[in-house]
Amino acid sequence: MMIRKTVLAALAALCLAAPATANDSVASMGAGGLILQRTDGIVMRSEDLFVSAREIRVKYRFFNRTDRDISTIVAFPLPDIVGGNEGDVALSDPGALTFVTAVQGRRVATNIEQKAMLDGVDRTGLLRGLELPLSPYDPAVRAAVAALPRPQIDMLIEMGLIEDRGYADGARRVADFAPLWTLKTTHYWTQVFPAGKELAVDHRYAPAVGGSAGSVFGDPDAASSDYAAEHAARYCADAAFQAGAARMRRRGQYLTETWVDYILTTGANWAEPIGEFRLVVDKGSSRNLVSFCGEDVRRISSTRFEMRRTNFTPTRDLSVVIVSGVRPE
Repeated sequence: MMIRKTVLAALAALCLAAPATANDSVASMGAGGLILQRTDGIVMRSEDLFVSAREIRVKYRFFNRTDRDISTIVAFPLPDIVGGNEGDVALSDPGALTFVTAVQGRRVATNIEQKAMLDGVDRTGLLRGLELPLSPYDPAVRAAVAALPRPQIDMLIEMGLIEDRGYADGARRVADFAPLWTLKTTHYWTQVFPAGKELAVDHRYAPAVGGSAGSVFGDPDAASSDYAAEHAARYCADAAFQAGAARMRRRGQYLTETWVDYILTTGANWAEPIGEFRLVVDKGSSRNLVSFCGEDVRRISSTRFEMRRTNFTPTRDLSVVIVSGVRPE
């Protein structure tokens, strides 16, 4: 097995639909809610990130390089839930994720801000006024929309917030209004960074993983499709990874995929590049394949792969695919 810019290995994991989670960023509470912004006074000395389908753990060391204490809001954005998508999502409301934060080893409570956005406009107040759930995939949202008076439904259609997907069932017309807005969720808390001192911040949570019950990897019938090319590019799946998937198919295995995403690019919001960055990806089983985009990745166990960088400025987010082989009964 070859390891280049992509990590390769061999998984048996869950298949659900994929949000992403994110690096800490400094934020201010503006009139429109949380606004992520850069800071010149605090540097991220290190980030130690562990990613698997079961758990994500991240440990930061921050340093206030000024001669005064800095009190600021620290924000951790969770995955966007985008309305209008076909298919299921793993988690209708990322605010329901169990999310644990500790500062200097002591657990701290975080607040949650949620906003319903469409084309850059905050529609949270409107939806709350109509007593509609903010998540476009809340199980109750379509029934709640259908129960509104017709003038309010027409208003939401005209504003682009919903789409009428009603259909005929024989002589009966079935109402179906699809929400089109995006739910943005952010954990945040106020933190004091002491002057001239280092501060440790840790997060831990179970990710809402995504995936599919089938896979295009190693499938000669799908190899020339645009989707297969885009899918391979997203996870930097090279020829060696594709060959590994093809071998699993030849052994009579049915392939499934698990996806785990993590937003790295907000790590560029601190005063300097991340001093020391370490990423460990665990594929869950030595029988699985895993691929993601990285540089100088090395295997450190039968299931784990490590990447280390110094003075690291992330320019793309992390997307991990884990491929499992299942023998049909």
